Amino acid sequence: MKNHSLLFLGLTILTALLGFFPGLDYFGIAFVRVFFIIAADLLIVSLLAKGLFPAKLAPIKNKSLKKPFKNN
Repeated sequence: MKNHSLLFLGLTILTALLGFFPGLDYFGIAFVRVFFIIAADLLIVSLLAKGLFPAKLAPIKNKSLKKPFKNN
């Protein structure tokens, strides 16, 4: 989901222009406006996923388990 942010941004801009441009009134404008809401929601979810869940998590290093104790 987080890899599709640019796609959702493009869909949001395109459907916003087609659905809310002043003077445009055609059959199916309600569908375009609903699709705008869906695309905007997906864009927000995608951006939140990028911010909250990083691509790679650093492994946790536990220094106490690296080398076992040696008995002399």
